[in-house]
Amino acid sequence: MTASPQSASQLVDLGKLPVDDAVHKVIAHAVDERASDLMLLAHEDYYAINIRHLGVIRQVSIVSHDLGKRFSQHIKAQAGMDVAEHRHPHDGRWLYDDLAEPGSEEDDGTDRNVDLRISTVPTLYGEDMVIRLLSRRTGLFDLDGIGLTNKELGQVKLMLDSPGGLILCCGPTGSGKTATLYAALKHLNDGTKKINTIEDPIEFAIDGLRQSQINHTVGIHFAELLKGVLRQSPDVIMIGEIRDRETATTAVHAANSGHIVLSTIHAPVAAAAVESMRSLGVNNHFLATALRGVISQRLVRTLDPERRVEYDISHAPQIFEPITHLLDGIDGKTFYAPGASDGHTGYDGQNGVFEVMSMNSHLRQLVSNGADTNHLRDQAHKDGMLDFKSNALLKVAQGLTSIEEVFRVIPAEYLEG
Repeated sequence: MTASPQSASQLVDLGKLPVDDAVHKVIAHAVDERASDLMLLAHEDYYAINIRHLGVIRQVSIVSHDLGKRFSQHIKAQAGMDVAEHRHPHDGRWLYDDLAEPGSEEDDGTDRNVDLRISTVPTLYGEDMVIRLLSRRTGLFDLDGIGLTNKELGQVKLMLDSPGGLILCCGPTGSGKTATLYAALKHLNDGTKKINTIEDPIEFAIDGLRQSQINHTVGIHFAELLKGVLRQSPDVIMIGEIRDRETATTAVHAANSGHIVLSTIHAPVAAAAVESMRSLGVNNHFLATALRGVISQRLVRTLDPERRVEYDISHAPQIFEPITHLLDGIDGKTFYAPGASDGHTGYDGQNGVFEVMSMNSHLRQLVSNGADTNHLRDQAHKDGMLDFKSNALLKVAQGLTSIEEVFRVIPAEYLEG
């Protein structure tokens, strides 16, 4: 992630602004760009200010080492962090609520508050700071707006509407798992169920949900909170992440006792979530009976429909041959690429590419018998699961994303064959 100085035309001009005004300008820029992260990174002779936008890091400014340190100290002070501590990693939170003065041209009447989750870590040339931006202007997604096919949407809703069971969402960091879980909670939050969440951190405060946040400082972790929540008579429990043996086994027991349990776990593909749970000591038989399904996902950038460039591929019909049966009126003779110009990347927004493994008797028997990921994935394909390759090709054929973006996000091994 080594950054190098860019031309001034590509940077946010901070001029000779006072530190507090410069910080305001940088945060406002990050929010307006819909960035997920703002980074202040120490280099030998300067600090680079970067944002992560649609999953890709972009540099927005460069400041002197002295100004970078004052940036960091100002933000830490606002977040109630120890400004004198530079040797240890440190976390903080700042509810930033001054992006627009009332009555100004920037004031559009919306809630512009931004929850800044701040993390610092010492590095070779100084202290790096990464700020996760959680904007209250960002609404929750609906299940039908995250990128699922009609068939997958039906499968996910069937899982959620079951009387109990475990539903896992997997994928790497930044793949949209949390957005999918919140969309699922929005679907379930109809006033007829008691829904408890255990999160790290709570990203959105939602009416109707009983939300709890873990606290490492005082030793309150997922497993401890989960035990407490189970005594609160919930119908639905959302666990931000299954990380340890105790949380995994308690979640499975809760699912088997009639609760709907939603959680994330790290696994590269849907079928591999079973191996991840086994690695945490979950019994095969209990897992087989508890599991309702697994949603594995990646996020691809979506093409700006006003800028995308069309290419005729009628001379190469084999590109979409694996998904001919899914095209449903699409001729399969065209795909699109980003039309980048004037500093615009040609992309606007993100969309999910999914594998939805819905459990059935065949898969339950395999899980109970200890079958490995390959056998589970083969059976899921036989049962009609769309793999990453088919799902990604479908989005390319629909003009939603580009071939380049698919290869950037999805490992090549899952696109072969």
